[in-house]
Amino acid sequence: MYNIPYFKAGNQEEVLAFMKAHPFIMLCGVDANQHPVATHVPVLFEERDGTLYLQAHIMRKQEHTLAYQQNPNVLAIFSGANTYISASWYTNKAVASTWNYQAVHAKGIVRFMDENGLYHLLVNLTNHFEVTNDSPASVKNISESYMKDMMKAIVGFEIEITDIQHVFKLSQNRDAVSKKNIIENLIEGDAQAKEMATIMDKT
Repeated sequence: MYNIPYFKAGNQEEVLAFMKAHPFIMLCGVDANQHPVATHVPVLFEERDGTLYLQAHIMRKQEHTLAYQQNPNVLAIFSGANTYISASWYTNKAVASTWNYQAVHAKGIVRFMDENGLYHLLVNLTNHFEVTNDSPASVKNISESYMKDMMKAIVGFEIEITDIQHVFKLSQNRDAVSKKNIIENLIEGDAQAKEMATIMDKT
């Protein structure tokens, strides 16, 4: 991962807050034949004894599922807004244009859950994203037969996070006038550019 000191958050709490604000991850791994695999899943966060865990579920018998079973070492990628930054917005325009973005790479070890663990994961996952356990979509309001059939097709897992690296590239290496120009130009751009302008303005 691109690792430059000034493209960093102020503290680890800021990194964790970014991860929780962007819970739809890209989960990457390598199978027994060293072939790369990846999938995309929403995750829950749990901390136990000072260790961070990500929890999610995926379909059984998929290429990536088999790979994670064969090799439990995975990489979870969290991504946020990203956008082009034109050098024409700098006070010194005789330099390269670039791209601003925020990303976190969390390495970890996958452990698959039993049926009971999967059920509780589904309860917690649904309640979290529904923001209430009284929603018609809550697990408690779904028929037992439907839940049993659905659970046959999926498997729950958690990832014990062993290392977290991040890049928050927000033009921290530019002078104050350039930063102001960048924000003003991004405000006139698309949704990603506008979001980046808001992030840069806060920092």
